Amino acid sequence: MIRWMLVIFVAVIVFSSALPWLEKLGLGRLPGDLRFTLFGRKFSLPFASTILLSTVLFLLVRLL
Repeated sequence: MIRWMLVIFVAVIVFSSALPWLEKLGLGRLPGDLRFTLFGRKFSLPFASTILLSTVLFLLVRLL
């Protein structure tokens, strides 16, 4: 259980640091991604991008 929490924590850190680079590729701006501003702060909920990245990672792991 602790190992999975650590893996998820590291993955969130890696993806959040790579987010500006991924946005240049178009991730984060797909039709299923939500962006809104609340009290002057910008929030992003990248549902479609998450599904796309999960599918690509699944296929890569499956092929290896």
